[in-house]
Amino acid sequence: MKRTLISFGLATVLWSFGSLTATANTINDKPSEEAPENSGYWQQHVDYKMEIDMDVNTFQYKGKQEIVYTNNSPDVLNRVYYHLYFNAFQPGSEMDVRSRTIADPDSRVGDRISKLKPNETGYIKVNSLTQNGAAVTHETVGTVLEVSLAKPIQPGESVTFNMDFDAQVPVQIRRSGRNNKEGVALSMTQWYPKLAEYDFEGWHADPYIGREFHGVWGNFDVKLTIDKDYVVGGSGYLQNPNEIGHGYETGEVKRPKGDKLTWHFVAPNVHDFTWAADPEFIHDTYKGDNDVTLHFLYKETLDKEYLENWKNLQPKTAAMLTFFNENIGQYPYKQYSVIQGGDGGMEYAMCTLITGERKFGSLVGVTVHEFAHTWFQFLLATNEAKHEWMDEGFTEYVSNLCMNKIMDQGKENPFAGAYRNYIALANSPYEQPLTTHADRYQFNQAYGIAAYSKGNVFMAQLGYVIGEENLKKTIKKYFNDFAFKHPTPLDVIRTAEKVSGLELDWYLMDFAQTTNKIDYAIASIEGNNVTLERKGLMPMPIDVRVTYTDGSTEDFYMPLRMMRGEKPTTATLKSDWAWAYPTYTLETEKAVKSVEIDPSQLMADVDRTNNTKQVE
Repeated sequence: MKRTLISFGLATVLWSFGSLTATANTINDKPSEEAPENSGYWQQHVDYKMEIDMDVNTFQYKGKQEIVYTNNSPDVLNRVYYHLYFNAFQPGSEMDVRSRTIADPDSRVGDRISKLKPNETGYIKVNSLTQNGAAVTHETVGTVLEVSLAKPIQPGESVTFNMDFDAQVPVQIRRSGRNNKEGVALSMTQWYPKLAEYDFEGWHADPYIGREFHGVWGNFDVKLTIDKDYVVGGSGYLQNPNEIGHGYETGEVKRPKGDKLTWHFVAPNVHDFTWAADPEFIHDTYKGDNDVTLHFLYKETLDKEYLENWKNLQPKTAAMLTFFNENIGQYPYKQYSVIQGGDGGMEYAMCTLITGERKFGSLVGVTVHEFAHTWFQFLLATNEAKHEWMDEGFTEYVSNLCMNKIMDQGKENPFAGAYRNYIALANSPYEQPLTTHADRYQFNQAYGIAAYSKGNVFMAQLGYVIGEENLKKTIKKYFNDFAFKHPTPLDVIRTAEKVSGLELDWYLMDFAQTTNKIDYAIASIEGNNVTLERKGLMPMPIDVRVTYTDGSTEDFYMPLRMMRGEKPTTATLKSDWAWAYPTYTLETEKAVKSVEIDPSQLMADVDRTNNTKQVE
């Protein structure tokens, strides 16, 4: 999700269609229940079939849902949970109250939920639910449906749940909703009863308070019946283009007679399903790498400037696909769609919803970020509520690189802004460790900087620790090993250890699990001796550039002892520095004129004023 960071205290910081053929319903991926080099790994699986009848006049819809749920865990399950996300958009909900009580509420929410009228709220009402034909006891508690099973689900067993439900689309406030500020009729995200994830940590039935999501991998078969004038975009492959209208793939829609049409989509091996609809959507297509069809749906009523921006966005999106394929791993589906809708930018299965009335650079920037989320969170499906920094931060890292290339920005350090934001937060009294649950940051601004900027710095700084080439290899191996799974922070750091041969548990612990700060200084220069000092609690290996009195320079590298090795470097290798020693004396062969710690500025030192020193 793309966020705009605002001032905070002293820290001013900031469908996917595709090949519309029934043969394109599978993707080449590893079985979901397997993980390389981790024989104990398992994950649950769920297959959805849904039939939805939407009334575009009342914004209400009726749904029939069949779920086949496979318990791949070693545990007997006595209950299950569903997310009913639309229930958040009701006065008095947890999202409403949290927004009205946090010190710096999201301006898109504010107190708007509290003022919704009954026909403007959102809801999902479960009318009936059975397990293998037997009725089960269930209770709606806010945005979570608590289900007591008719019979426990044994390890390895599959069961079928059938549900009838009614729902209402809320006025657009956060991500989902109707009639957003740009006039898009339906942005349908988090719109259906969604089975909660159960993993090695237990159930993840988090209430919907404002943050992001975690879901079960599976397959979706969705039939959506809606007014014939609406153009629909969403996750998956359209199965019935001839019923929808000849020429649909090129956007030249000729609709059959009748009041409504049924759009049939199949989305294989995803963990969510999203759609959007509007009677004024233009639908363009553009070919990307590996015969991936890129789709663009945006309102024909946009001003001329914005219409041109959406046209110019299309080759840039193809360039993004190429960049991510080359630098992370191959996009495994045959389509991706960029759809105007929502309240800013948010990633979903095989698509994103973004607002469309943007200057060109902004339109490209938000698309880069949301498209990158396909790799970092949708394919590498971290639990965003617990590890939001892996989702947003890693996405920001690769987005910075991508924007620097495809927009010819020419930045020597594309991550400089993220470093500034993180350091401002670290030097404030408001930082919380990255282990903080996404809903439980004291301030929205602190969450935003931690997730987006510190998460970005985590990855960029990892390149400083292990070397840039090792980081590139780490990212690719991480994708190859954990795509279509639910990786954790340990999976990232263990991957980096396997690639680099270094011990890195200290890096994950100090930077992600504490608020310990990095602060190194030059204490003194005396002739050929430079005394360095560790002032912060977090250890780091140290790069130093020395300028001699004769004008020549030399780079030195002091490994961190607990790394048990060194990164590849052309610098002069010195003895390692043990963390417990507060000072280190660097001996040179010539008289020193000046010294700089970390000339790359990829180490997140919170006080760079003491990183340079000249002999008086």
